[in-house]
Amino acid sequence: MLILCGAPLGNVGDASTRLRESLAAADIVAAEDTRRLHRLAKDLSIVVNGRIVSYFEGNEERRTPELVAAMEGGARVALITDGGMPSVSDPGYRLVSAALAAGLPVSCVPGPSAVTTALALSGLPCDRFCFEGFLPRTGGARRTRLAELAAEQRTLVFFESPHRAQATLADLAAAFGPGRAAALCRELTKTYEEVRRAGLAELAALDGWKGEITIVVAGANPADAPRPTDEQLRSEVADRVATGESRRDAITAVATIHHIPRKDLYSLIH
Repeated sequence: MLILCGAPLGNVGDASTRLRESLAAADIVAAEDTRRLHRLAKDLSIVVNGRIVSYFEGNEERRTPELVAAMEGGARVALITDGGMPSVSDPGYRLVSAALAAGLPVSCVPGPSAVTTALALSGLPCDRFCFEGFLPRTGGARRTRLAELAAEQRTLVFFESPHRAQATLADLAAAFGPGRAAALCRELTKTYEEVRRAGLAELAALDGWKGEITIVVAGANPADAPRPTDEQLRSEVADRVATGESRRDAITAVATIHHIPRKDLYSLIH
């Protein structure tokens, strides 16, 4: 079977008893960084008796069939990343899919999550949120993605590297508005944990970020969104009708998206 192991983000005190037991009992431990695994095992005062192999972005395509074959032969495989849950912006999805396709059982040892930790600390609404992971590295692709997200009303959570954080915050301020509330969380659960809460432009003006970074941004306020032009509204309805929607359903959908009374859009269309 495959066991997904949630690893501490930094503070080893967050490691569970189940994590200790799973790592010690596994026949194979597939680790994103084997050196970090050895250090974690030492900090947890456990001995990893199974075979330790590396499993990271550069070799997961090649190593996945090997691990599936081992599980089919009866091996108990534990998968652990540098921090947080495997598959969440970390290696793991490919192995989970392959294990399930082979009819193998998959279990999970829950652990700390940078996503929910940053969300809870941000002070922003947590009832509805979406996780976007890492944005594209290049500026043009990143700005295109952010333009698509500018109207998202749920709280948004992003991961970012320290050397791209300032550029990403500047692009967020340009796409979402300089005053959109946000929180930058770095080094969560570690000695130098820091959470800065401010508008996007204010955060973008800061520099010198270090460590693991999670950015939380408030969702769009529909009242602040500009109303599309009459021509844009007609075009959106026409596009939906062209794909097979009834005119009635298309009008209802476009009115809902733009928070426009349906009767007003109906009058405009007809």
